Parts: sequence; C-alpha cells; structure tokens
Amino acid sequence: MKSIAWVTDSTSTIDSEFAMNNHVYIVPLRLIVNNECYRENIDINADQFYDKMRQHDKVGSSQPPIGEFVELYERLKEEYDEIIAIHCSSELSGTFNTSMQAADIAGVNVIGIDSKVGAYPIREMLLRGIHWQQAGCSAQEIKNRIDNIIEEMSFYIIPASLSQLHRSGRLSGSQFLLGQLMRIHLLLRFDEGKIVVVDKIRTFKKTKQKLLETIQEEIGRFQDVCIMHANNREEALSLEWAIKAMSPSVRTEIMTFVPVVGAHMGEGTLALSWINRTALNSIEAEDEVLESVL
Repeated sequence: MKSIAWVTDSTSTIDSEFAMNNHVYIVPLRLIVNNECYRENIDINADQFYDKMRQHDKVGSSQPPIGEFVELYERLKEEYDEIIAIHCSSELSGTFNTSMQAADIAGVNVIGIDSKVGAYPIREMLLRGIHWQQAGCSAQEIKNRIDNIIEEMSFYIIPASLSQLHRSGRLSGSQFLLGQLMRIHLLLRFDEGKIVVVDKIRTFKKTKQKLLETIQEEIGRFQDVCIMHANNREEALSLEWAIKAMSPSVRTEIMTFVPVVGAHMGEGTLALSWINRTALNSIEAEDEVLESVL
C-alpha cells in the first residue's frame, strides 16, 4: 500500500490529534482583527476571536502564504509516495489555488480536490478518504469517491450579520441595503462552490422553519446531519431537537464553526449540512455489501 499524506486547511475542522495520528497536515488560514494577523486555531481560538470581534469592526481573513505550502510540500515529497490536498471552496478563498501553485514550485505531484465548500463536508471527505485508503483504495479511487461526496452534499446557512457578509464581498451593496431597510433574514446555500441566496424572509423564526422544511424534503436520503453554529449553541440545540422530532433515526452532530466563518457571516450564524448516501461515498453502505457477501 502506498503511503499518502493528506493536506488541508483550518476550515476543515479536523481534530488536531486525529490529524497528527493519520498523516493529515493542516495549513491555517489567517484571521485579521484591527490590523493584527492571527493563525486560525493556533494563535487564536473561537472564543478569543469573538471577544476581539465584539471590540473591533475591522475583521477579515486571508489565505495562507504560498511559502508555507511550498515548505510543507518540499518535506512531504521526501516522506510519502502520494499527496492528496483537500481545501475550502476556490470560489470563496484563494487557498486551493495557492496550494496547487506551491506544489508546482516544490516539484511534487499533488492530487488536488476543490471541496466547493468548507467545515463539516471537508472533514467527512478526509475521514472517509483515510478509511478508503486503509481499505486498500488507490489515491485516484479515493478522489473519485470524494468527488461523489461533493456532488451529493448540501450546505445551508442563516448568516447572523449582513454587515459582515457585505464587508467580506459575499453580499452586494444593493442586497445589503435592501436587507437592512426591510430587516430581511437570508437563507443561503453552497452551489458549485459559491454562496447563493435561496430565500429572503422577514423573521428569523420563519427563516429557520424554511431551513427545516428544506431538510425534510431530503429525509431518507442521508443518515447524518451536522448543525453548525458561530457561538450560538442554544439555537443549534433547537435545530437538533426539531430534526430529531422529524426523524428520530437521523444521527445529529453539533459543531462550532471555525472563526473564519464568524469573520464573514457574523457571530450567531447557523448552518445545516448533510451528504446524501450512495454506494460510492458511504462507508456504511460499503460495509453492508461486505456483510451480505460474507
């Protein structure tokens, strides 16, 4: 079996201890608060970031410097047979392209995967990819399976702050002005790597209900759903309760967003994500096939 190094960025939410034990290398994005730069989850954690964000209006993020990727790839090419890199959406960050440019500079062949998303789905791509590697799949077979995850994933967001979205360039000036004037709440989703507006709703309660109606349409196609929040656990628990009432068999997980999400969406943001189950992308479906043969 060929040895594989996994490269990702801090939006993957992968556990640092798991990463260390499974050849996963995390390159952190940068958070910028009041012109001070911090490496996400290294120099600053989520609680510290939100404390600072409440005190300063000037908040943003930036991709990792290319030199950090070059240095990493120079080292990994000496230690591993193959490298798979999975990064946050190239439509929202230059991280993926910077990583691929760094691989060229380092003279190493990297299988690059633009996740077209961030957070929970990237973590699942990594966890399942490592499982498939341990099961004997080749790097290309793993990529094909991860591509299927990307096709089958859904990711919906209720941002807490239109101001943050506007400042980060994710919301146009006219959309921002309309939202402020009419006190509109947005329901967003990832679509081919971009964040698009699904609906504009007058109250938060109705926006949350619309999100629950959306997931109800998909119930039966997935087994797990992740509820993400930016320092808003109470509302995340409310969503979890509603989903459990809707379908007790669905497994739920509550995840705290990495700080970079709060920088662009605002403290209090909520999101739901799930991956429709197929024979190609599901570890459990694969195990069921093996059990039936045995």
